[in-house]
Amino acid sequence: RMAKTPEAVMELLENVWNRAKVSADEERKALEEYVQQHGLDFGESGTVEPWDWRFVAEKVRKEKYDFDESVLKPYLSLDSVRKSMFAVSNKLFGLEYVPRNDIQAYHPDVDVFEVRKSGDLVAIFLHDNFARPFKGSGAWMSELRSQTKNLGPDEDAMEGIPIVCNNNNLAKGSSTTLLGFDDSTTLFHEFGHGHHGMLSDATYGTLASTNVLRDFVELPSQLMEHWFEQRSVLEEFAGHYQTGEAIPGHLLDKLKAAEFFNQGFETIEYTACALMDMALHSQSDYSDETFDLVDFEKAELARLGMPQGIVMRHRPAHFAHLFATEGYAAGYYVYLWAEVLDADAFGAFKESGDIFDSETSEKARKFIYSAGNTVAPDELFRQFRGRDPDITYMLKKKGLMKE
Repeated sequence: RMAKTPEAVMELLENVWNRAKVSADEERKALEEYVQQHGLDFGESGTVEPWDWRFVAEKVRKEKYDFDESVLKPYLSLDSVRKSMFAVSNKLFGLEYVPRNDIQAYHPDVDVFEVRKSGDLVAIFLHDNFARPFKGSGAWMSELRSQTKNLGPDEDAMEGIPIVCNNNNLAKGSSTTLLGFDDSTTLFHEFGHGHHGMLSDATYGTLASTNVLRDFVELPSQLMEHWFEQRSVLEEFAGHYQTGEAIPGHLLDKLKAAEFFNQGFETIEYTACALMDMALHSQSDYSDETFDLVDFEKAELARLGMPQGIVMRHRPAHFAHLFATEGYAAGYYVYLWAEVLDADAFGAFKESGDIFDSETSEKARKFIYSAGNTVAPDELFRQFRGRDPDITYMLKKKGLMKE
C-alpha cells in the first residue's frame, strides 16, 4: 500500500481523530442547546445518545441554515445528473457518449453508450441504475472486459476495448427519478471509477484499470466527486424536472453555508472504525483465553476517548470490510488516505484558475486515470502534483482546519 508502514497510517488517523473530536464536541453542544431551547429532553441520560444524533442534527440544520436537502431533489433528476456527468467528462477528457439503444443489455433498465474520443471508440459504458430483486446492494463499478493491448495477431482490436458498468440501487420513479445530493454524488463517484477503466492505457490487463493498490483506487472516484459540488456545474445542469428552471442561487448559497455541518460526527464514526481496524490487526494473540472482542472494543474506544453520542459506523461483529475478505484488513483507512490525495489533486485544478484546465486535465488522465498499476502510485501522484501529498487540503475540505 502507499502508506507503507503502520506508523504512517496512525499518524494520519490520529491527526484527523484529534481534530474531529473537537468538532464533534462542538456539534454535540449545539444539539444539547437546541433540545433545551425547545423544551425537549434526552431522557434519563440527560445528553445526546447515538439514536438521537441524526434526528436532532437535522432539526439544527433546518433552524441554523434554513436548509433541507430534500428541496434539491426536483433539480436533481437522474437525467440531469447524468447529463452533467457526461458534460464534465467531455470537458475534462474529451469523451463523448453515444446512446446505443439498439444494443440489448442484460436487463431492460440498463442503458448502453459508446464512449468515443475524436471519433475513435474508447469504451462501452453500461449504466445500471435501478434496484431490482436479486441485485447486489450498494453502488459499484465493474468491468465485463478490461482494457488490454496484449492481443494475439489474429485477435480483433475490439477485444482490447473495455466494457465498463456503473451499478447503483436507485428507487425507480414512475416517470422521472429524482435524486438526493448524496445519491448524485455517488453517481459521480462511481463514474470516477468508470473513468479509471475507460481511460486505462496499459499493455497488460492485469495491470490495467482499477488493478491498483487499495489506497490509490479511491482517488479517481473521489476526485470526480469534486466537480458535482462546483457551483458552476450545478448552475448549468441542475434544472427543475418539470419546468427546466435552473436551481435557484439562494439554495446553492445555503448548500455552501452548510457544507461543514456535522462533519465532526461523520469523521468520527468513520475514523473510529479505521483506528479499531488497526488496533485489532496489531494484536498477536486472539485465543479465547486471552482475547474477548467485546471487551477489546470497549477498552479501545475508551482509550481513544470516543465522543459521547457517536458510535462506530461498523461494529466489529458486522465489519464486513475487515472479515469478509483480507482486502481491507488493516486497510479501512484507505478511504481517508484517498481523501488526502483527492483533495490535494483537485487543489491543482483550483490553483490553475480553471476547474477544467486542459493541462491539468491531461496530467490527471495520464497519471491518475490511465496508468493503472504500471507505475508505483506514490510516483504517479508525484508526477501529477510535483510533490508528495499534502494533508492540509483534506483538513480544510472537512472544516477541520481553518483557511
